[in-house]
Amino acid sequence: MGKVTGFMEYERIEEGYKPAAERLKHYKEFVVGLDPAQAKIQAARCMDCGTPFCNNGCPVNNIIPDFNDLVYRGDWKNASAVLHSTNNFPEFTGRICPAPCEAACTLNVSDDAVGIKSIEHAIIDRAWDEGWVVPQLPKHKTGKKVAVVGSGPAGLAASQQLARAGHDVTLFEKNDRVGGLLRYGIPDFKMEKTHIDRRVKQLQAEGVTIRTGVLVGEMPKDSKVTNWAKENVSAGQLQKDFDAVLLTGGAEQSRDLPVPGRELDGVYFAMEFLPQQNKVNAGDKLKGQLRADGKHVIVIGGGDTGSDCVGTSNRQGAASVTQFEVMPQPPVQENRPLTWPYWPLKLRTSSSHDEGCTREFAVSTKEFVGKNGKLTGLKTVHVEFKDGKLVEIAGTEKEYKADLVLLAMGFVNPVATVLEAFGVDKDGRGNAKASTDFGGGYCTNVAKVFAAGDMRRGQSLVVWAIREGRQAARAVDEFLMGTSELPR
Repeated sequence: MGKVTGFMEYERIEEGYKPAAERLKHYKEFVVGLDPAQAKIQAARCMDCGTPFCNNGCPVNNIIPDFNDLVYRGDWKNASAVLHSTNNFPEFTGRICPAPCEAACTLNVSDDAVGIKSIEHAIIDRAWDEGWVVPQLPKHKTGKKVAVVGSGPAGLAASQQLARAGHDVTLFEKNDRVGGLLRYGIPDFKMEKTHIDRRVKQLQAEGVTIRTGVLVGEMPKDSKVTNWAKENVSAGQLQKDFDAVLLTGGAEQSRDLPVPGRELDGVYFAMEFLPQQNKVNAGDKLKGQLRADGKHVIVIGGGDTGSDCVGTSNRQGAASVTQFEVMPQPPVQENRPLTWPYWPLKLRTSSSHDEGCTREFAVSTKEFVGKNGKLTGLKTVHVEFKDGKLVEIAGTEKEYKADLVLLAMGFVNPVATVLEAFGVDKDGRGNAKASTDFGGGYCTNVAKVFAAGDMRRGQSLVVWAIREGRQAARAVDEFLMGTSELPR
């Protein structure tokens, strides 16, 4: 694949960024993608390694060596067809996927991996520019009706696959716009929402009916998850009106930090903060928007959501941004022969970190402190692993000034009311219990009710959500028709 000796002749080419000082002035994407000549060189590095571990490292099993070869040979249209054969939305993964395929690249054992993600990004952007991405209408209609609840990447992928199989699909979303965390969790500077909007148009052209602002079940009154629902539909009504129901909501219950002072004004979940800026970017008017202007911001949580809070806070004009991670600082470079082809633990520095952020590792927050009900700071202590547990290190206590604390420690499970409304059994983590093992087929304990995506597997990657949506669509199609021609 590519050029036989390309991996020995060419170095990895990274996508570029616009200067930090420039990109901090707006919320638009700032990645400078590969041009066709650079993409060809990058594709030439694919090794024809015989066993493409990249294919297994990718949750949707992208046929990576094939589209690399097509890019190298200049056949971009067929490269797009190969890419779309396994991935409904390469423009999502090409922007925000961490690229486990690259960690699994055979070249990554002793050299820099092939830039698979950057090639994928280049293919799909060209496909849109050239008009190759068009609606794919079903050859026949089945007369079966399917309700998909939740319009994140799992719901979008499942809806598209089911519509292409000929079913009448209605996609329900409780928020005012389609996209789930893609819409209201991922900042626009990482992925502009026009990418979602044009896929929505494609789905509608393929026959998917989309209903936004509709909550299935009842939302708890004290819920802090994003919700702009205008009407409710009962679970029983969906079971009555549809031949199958697929639950593809997210794992929206944020992990909390129950320490003294948690109730102070100034301590918020990341998902109370990030969606508001995305709505403003979309042109909405918000009263009392939660902002970081002139504030000393502390982000608790070292993952992607925490990084998104860092980038958004800097764009809003924060006085300072500090990010805490309770785990010790990982190595800058992983031991490749030991970790390959698996996802390695190593220090990852995002573009948001480069824009201005102090990072603290092995830090545990002991208490939030404040005055007159308002946050003024927090107390911390350093921790270390001892006998398999994190324990405090005596004498390392410290107090930080803080006007705004954002809790970005991950998500524990879906909002329980949706599952309870249908009577779906939950696993030990509070997710929908729907096995994929031994022909489990994503079905729950409730007749004709299926579950997939983060609602089933817990907090995960966009690419895993797309995989689950595709596979669940096949399971639903097989349930309705007795057999299915959709890909596994």
